[in-house]
Amino acid sequence: MFSFKEYSQEILTTVILICVLVALRVIVAKLIRRYASTSQLLEHRTNLVIKYIHLLMNILVLISLIVIWGVQTKDIFITVSSITTVIGVAMFAQWSILSNITSGMILFFSFPFRIGDTIKIHDKDFPIEAEIEDISAFHVNLKTKDGEKIIFPNNLLLQKGISIMPVQYEEKEFFD
Repeated sequence: MFSFKEYSQEILTTVILICVLVALRVIVAKLIRRYASTSQLLEHRTNLVIKYIHLLMNILVLISLIVIWGVQTKDIFITVSSITTVIGVAMFAQWSILSNITSGMILFFSFPFRIGDTIKIHDKDFPIEAEIEDISAFHVNLKTKDGEKIIFPNNLLLQKGISIMPVQYEEKEFFD
């Protein structure tokens, strides 16, 4: 029969860990939003980064709970390595997706360019000069001067040389 006295230490530790998780999620979300507001980053990109970090925190708490409730460390390592192996084999064909997500995170925090900037991608086979319309987790939407829309993967943005072109103002006469 289940007895609260028998598992009181585990229950107390679990409650404390869940409270710490909730507090950390709130603090981390506020810190990322503060960084995003000072850097003038887009809200949907901020939310995406917060979701990634929350997922990582949840996985770490889940592993901690497994340890707290007495699962042997050896069994945890065997389970995690088996799951990692299966995911690794299954995701081998999908490495570019993971690469684009990671690149999206790097672009979020380093943020070398913004929506509205005109960039030049230095590629010897297919050079591109276009304006950034949107930046998402997987790709960047570009629009050339000719109106052509290009979807460019984030991981290639980190691999290619990129120039941010100066803003060109058209000189116009103003009439009163």
